[in-house]
Amino acid sequence: MSTEKESLETEDGTIVDDDDVEPVIEPAKSNLSKRRTIDNLLEERRLQRQLADYDFDI
Repeated sequence: MSTEKESLETEDGTIVDDDDVEPVIEPAKSNLSKRRTIDNLLEERRLQRQLADYDFDI
């Protein structure tokens, strides 16, 4: 990583300085919904692993 100011060229040919770019802040609601989606996917994987490990021959 460089500590010097750098200019970046975008795909359309415009040049953007690092100082001109403001970070995009996502609303907390969006972050929360993403977190819930990830949690749901992880829970589904965990349950599928448990189901795959279950011995059906009891």
